[in-house]
Amino acid sequence: MPTTYPRDRFDDVPRQSARVGAHRAEQPRAPRRVVLLWAALATVLLTIAGILAFLVLSQRVDIVPGQQSPVPQSTVSPIFDPTYTVLVLNGTGSQGVAEEVAAELVAAGWSDDMVLPSESSATDFPATTVYYASPEEEAVALGIAQAIGGARVALSDQYQSPPDPALKEITVVAGLDRVSAG
Repeated sequence: MPTTYPRDRFDDVPRQSARVGAHRAEQPRAPRRVVLLWAALATVLLTIAGILAFLVLSQRVDIVPGQQSPVPQSTVSPIFDPTYTVLVLNGTGSQGVAEEVAAELVAAGWSDDMVLPSESSATDFPATTVYYASPEEEAVALGIAQAIGGARVALSDQYQSPPDPALKEITVVAGLDRVSAG
């Protein structure tokens, strides 16, 4: 057998091989902006998912609505205390509404000098409301609301008691519900 063969094109092998023949072409590179956009989007979504998971697991957020525990209602019994001065403001445009409410309080047991009817700057107050300044006065406010035939009761620092602690005052604002009722 011959040990030498004639030279052909396959005998010339370059030092650095450049591929010749069937092989896979390079994948085109994605633009850097697209890659950064996807990375930022994934970061934001994973951060939001982590925060929500933390809030649910720490029981700060309830994912099932309607299973909230009811807020306990305070059951304060109304107290009749005629030692309180009652300022009655007319929150309607009609004349004499404050005097009517004051007359109901006098009929319930307050003395004339402890009930002070007056006009209010508001003429469109919707519902008669008894305002008290501190939580300790809630029972007295409920008693006043009961004495005038029912009214809303609200804690408000807008109607503060006088600076002298011996003088105790609660404010009643007669609303439009008193005009239509009577």
